[in-house]
Formats: sequence, structure tokens, C-alpha cells
Amino acid sequence: MRLSGVFRFAVILLTVGVTWHFARTYLLRSWRTNSFRNIADREIKQASTKPSKNKCGNAKPCSKDHFAFKIVSGAASVVGPSMCLDDKLIMSNIKNNIGRGINIAFINGTNGEVLKTGFFDMYAGDVAELLEFVKPVQVGYMAMIATYDDPATKLNDEARKYFTDMGSAYANKLNFRDNWVFLGVVGMQIKSPFEKHIKNDGETNKYDGWPEVLEMEGCVPRKRE
Repeated sequence: MRLSGVFRFAVILLTVGVTWHFARTYLLRSWRTNSFRNIADREIKQASTKPSKNKCGNAKPCSKDHFAFKIVSGAASVVGPSMCLDDKLIMSNIKNNIGRGINIAFINGTNGEVLKTGFFDMYAGDVAELLEFVKPVQVGYMAMIATYDDPATKLNDEARKYFTDMGSAYANKLNFRDNWVFLGVVGMQIKSPFEKHIKNDGETNKYDGWPEVLEMEGCVPRKRE
């Protein structure tokens, strides 16, 4: 009887201990995930919805011969990127047309009409799909680009050269989980003034495994016919 009682007591202690450990681990992990998601979501909203009377919520107005634009990168693997041109939301979570990797929109630089948009998984996808998407676009079209999660694992030399020829100074330097926002012109062949890049660095990352969100806004000249 005495041994039986000791055995039952030991089983109860073990059960309580396992239950407590599971609950603690689950709740802590859940708290971290939800906390991270809330922070990332709040940062994206702050970056893309600042109070402003200017187009795209920009800090400064643009003249009639310029487009107002804003590009916001993704936040880690939680919140996707967004792009705005002259108060028109082109790509975003709301429009459900963004995804992991490189998000790109081609735009008529004269009238602001969107030719096409697409997103390409550069972690587990095929870079051939990205090249098939971009190659038919005529020289002179404007492109807006924002990354989300990982833009570089599957990126090859041909794709990097394509972006470099659009005016990018960082396409050749993109690495795993870097953040990148860019506005260039197909075949421009000169450096674009509209580009930001931040490296994935374990010592400086804002999030666990990812760098901070990038935001870029400004006024880009309309193309003359």
C-alpha cells in the first residue's frame, strides 16, 4: 500500500510537471508569435498610413509633372509589402496580390497605368518564372519593386543583371532575407535615385532573423510622350 501510494504520488507529480511545461512553452511561443505579428503589423501601418493630405500619404506634395509614390517592404515573413502611385494602391495585403520573394509592378511612366503585377518566390520558387515575367516588358516602362521574406536565394546572374540595367545599385548584392525597395525604368542603364537596401544581419536585425521594414517615398518624373 505504501509503495502504491508513493507510485501514485510520483505519477501525479510527473503529470502536473509535463502539463505545466507544455502550457508554459505553448503560451510563451504563442505570446512571442502574436507579439511579433502585432509589432510588425503596427510598423507597416505606421509606414503606409501616416496622416497626410498628400498623395500616398507622403510627407511632401509632388508637382503635376511628377507621380507621387510610396513603397514599403515586407516585415519579416509576417506582413507583406505595399506599393502606392498617385494615391492608387497597386500591390498590398488588402489587394491580395503580394507574396514571398520579389514583388514587382510595371507601370506606364506617361499616364500611370499599371501594365501588370507579380510576385516571385526566390526561396523555393523558380527564377525562370521571374525572367519570363519581366523580359517581354518594353524599354521605358517604370517598375516598382518590394521584397518580402527572402528575395535572393534563387536569384541568378541574369535576373540580377536585369535589375541592374533598370538602375539598381544593390541587385548584385542581395542576399538571403535582405530587404530591398526600388523604383527604376526598364533599360535605363543609369543609377536610379530611388532605392533602399538593408542587409540581414544577426547583430542588427530588428526582428529575430529579419531586418527592419524599409519605406521609400518621393516624386518620380512622368515620362514625356
